[in-house]
This record gives sequence, structure tokens and C-alpha cells, in this order.
Amino acid sequence: MYLVFTTNDFPWLTIIVVFPISAGSLMLFLPHRGNKVNKWYTICICILELLITTYAFCYNFKTDDPLIQMSEDYKWIDFFDFYWRLGIDGLSIGTILLTGFITTLAALAAFPVTRDSRFFHFLMLVMYSGQIGSFSSRDLLLFFIMWELELIPVYLLLSMWGGKKRLYSATKFILYTAGSSIFLLIGVLGISLYGSNEPTLNLELLANQSYPVTLEILFYIGFLIAFAVKSPIIPLHTWLPDTHGEAHYSTCMLLAGILLKMGAYGLVRINMELFPHAHSMFSPWLMVVGTIQIIYAASTSPGQRNLKKRIAYSSVSHMGFIIIGIGSITDPGLNGAILQIISHGFIGAALFFLAGTSYDRIRLIYLDEMGGTAISIPKIFTMFTILSMASLALPGMSGFVAELIVFFGIITSQKYFLISKILIIFVMAIGMILTPIYLLSMSRQMFYGYKLINVKNFSFFDSGPRELFLSISILLPIIGIGIYPDFVLSLASDKVESILSNYFYG
Repeated sequence: MYLVFTTNDFPWLTIIVVFPISAGSLMLFLPHRGNKVNKWYTICICILELLITTYAFCYNFKTDDPLIQMSEDYKWIDFFDFYWRLGIDGLSIGTILLTGFITTLAALAAFPVTRDSRFFHFLMLVMYSGQIGSFSSRDLLLFFIMWELELIPVYLLLSMWGGKKRLYSATKFILYTAGSSIFLLIGVLGISLYGSNEPTLNLELLANQSYPVTLEILFYIGFLIAFAVKSPIIPLHTWLPDTHGEAHYSTCMLLAGILLKMGAYGLVRINMELFPHAHSMFSPWLMVVGTIQIIYAASTSPGQRNLKKRIAYSSVSHMGFIIIGIGSITDPGLNGAILQIISHGFIGAALFFLAGTSYDRIRLIYLDEMGGTAISIPKIFTMFTILSMASLALPGMSGFVAELIVFFGIITSQKYFLISKILIIFVMAIGMILTPIYLLSMSRQMFYGYKLINVKNFSFFDSGPRELFLSISILLPIIGIGIYPDFVLSLASDKVESILSNYFYG
């Protein structure tokens, strides 16, 4: 029996979701030429939103409770029983805090944007609302609406502030993501209309519903395609390198830090919770695809001349660990996947930010034209090296812990034979050997050698206080999670246990 959760005292989540987009709308009344005003207004909004979120979670969220907390339930459209349902649990709290943190830093990174800066910052705030809405919605149609709210700002940010091929990559992005959204919409409508006279979109009710095997597999495939484009899972990943290669680096931070994580979140939230039987049938395939993805992206990356495309392929490779963790259906595997979601959110955003700041200095994007810049920009060089190490899973950094826990997840899995486990681990290990190769060769091509030293008038400004502050702000959580991963794991571990016990061991 489902009890209607009434709002607990104060509608915190509604405020957290609606505040950025409504405050962003007021920005349209700010002076058109006041670039500084727009920038500081956006940063203040982001910081205020992050503080409200942190305050609300600190006082209202209990980490030992796997149920939905801070629930809000309002009737929205009477005609087809559509509710404004929000609520968070251990799975979504980490991603919401990550969203707040990365968006605030991306707003700070967008300082060099001067053309139409008011609209640029407005789009960032609309994305902010859409992302938090997707992570906290407990109603399938609301989830879909928030998911779509994400697409248009990204398209505009790409097509208006991108590089030379921006229209091509923006069109490719919108074709892939809008195409995948059709599968998501069909899945949402199919689930809500199945087997009951009254359509229900409530995730709590749907989690207890059972389907015929064929129908469950069809639903599962539909949602899998939608989330595979966003995650991205190969072979649906080809929009990602183009998009990252052309986008402004603050947009890249949002894409790598948050947008890709929405796909992985959807896989756990909808595919695992709503279709447990289909998930246990498909999980071996997810493991295989994840393993291929790690190897494929790690071996494609060194062939990329474009610096941002190379980092984009490293993102695809790291997302492979998340897919394997989700496919392993074990406690450590899923915990490792959630930790990797948070960890890669920081590392990916930091690498794109540093790639962008070095582009601002050198005005070169192709690696074979760079070289010898370490002498003139030592701070950027130091931060880039440290974050490359974090990306290749250096012990003491967050990436290492996440990938190690995913390995444990595969080893402890009861579902697979020993030989297949050994094979998967062996192939993943090859991928982890390829990772340092492309990351270290990338920093070698950028910073070492003599190419740019001999050029006349060769002098660049090193990173200023804003950029240094930004890099260190991202580096601190990476090291913090690496040293004490329990900080993130404790948020989600009870939820993970309840997902696995309800559906897979029960």
C-alpha cells in the first residue's frame, strides 16, 4: 500500500529545483552590456543554491535510511493524474551535490565569455534546474520533462559559443539525444499505461509492478538505448568527442561533469529498480560492452590530434567502469559505480577546464602543434599533471578507489563463472595500462619539447588567481575522496543494499 508522502514542513526540493531557472529569468532584466554584473549575478545564484542545498541535506537527510526522503507530492495536472513529485535517497544526493559544485565552478570558468554573456549564463542556470530536477524527480513524466529541459540549453551553448565546426557538432548532439528521448518517452508512456485502468507514473508504485518477460525486456531495451546515448555506451558515443571538441570549456565542464552522469543514474534508477529480471538477463552483456568500451576508447584516444577530443575519449573509457559496476549486480560493484560517477565528475570537469585555459593562452588546439609550454605556464602544467595522474587512477586519488571497488565487485560476483571473471579483469587491466599511455603522451606533447620555445615573442601569462582557485577547488575533493572514500560511499551504501536485496537476492 502506498501512503501519500506529505511535504515535510518545508518544500526544500521544489525551491532547489525552481530557484536557478527563476533567478535566471530575472537576469533578462539586467543591463545588456553589463558583462560583469551578469557574471557575478550568476555566480551568486549558484553559490546561494549550493548553500541552500547543503543546508537542506545536512538537516533533513538521514544517511542510514534507504527510503525516499524529503518527499514532496503536489497534484499538478488533474487531467491525467500528473504530480509534481520530488524526493531524494542515497543514490541521488551525491549527484545533486556534484551538480551544484560543478555548475558553480563552471560559472566561474565562464568569465572570459563576453559575447552575449547574459544569455550564456541564463542557459547555464536553466541546465542547472534541469539536472537537479532529473536527479530528484520521483515521477516518470516529470523525469522525462526535466531530462528534455537539459537538451535545448546544451544545443544553444554549443551552436552559439562553440568552435569552427560548432553547427555540425550541435546538430549531431541534438539528433542523437533527441532521438534517444523518443525511446525514453515511449518507455514512460508504455509503463504508465500498462496493466491498470488508471495510468500511474509514480516510481514507488512502479518499482513493485511486475511485467511479462517479453514486455519487460522491451521496456528495458528502450530505456537502455535512451541512457546509452547519454552515458555514452559504445556504439552510441560518437556525438561526444565532436561535442567536447567544439564546445566552450565551461560547457565541457557541465557536459563531462554532470550530463554523462545522468545516463548512468538513469540506468540504476530506472533499469535496475523497475526491471530487475531483465537487468539480470542483460547484465552479462553490459559487462562485455563496458570492457570493450574501456579498451576501445583507451586505444582510440592516442590517435586524436584535438586535445579536447582526446580527453573526451578518456571520459568514454572511464564510463566503461560505471557500466561494468552496474552490470556486476554486487554490493561493491554498484557502490564502485556510484563512486566513479562522482569521481569522474570532478576529474573530467577539471581536465576540460585546464585544456580550455591552456587554449586561452596558446590559441592552439591540436597537440602536434604544441610543445615546450611548461616553462612559461608552470602552474597550469603542474595542475594538468596532477589531474592527469588522478585520471589514470593514481593511488590516493578518487579514481583509484572507485576502479578498485569495481574490480572487487566483479571478483565477488556470484553470477559469473571464474573463467569469465578472469577474462573481464584481464581485459580491464589492459585498458588501465593504456590509460597512462595516452594521458602521459598528451602532457608530453603539450608541455615538453622545444616547439614553441624558439618562437619569437613567446610569452604567456600563467594562470591567474581565479583559475588557480578553480583548479584547487576541484582537486581537493578528488584527493579527499581518494583518502576517505567512505564520505561518498556512506551516502549510498544503504540504498545500494536495499536495491540489491529487494530485487536480486530476495
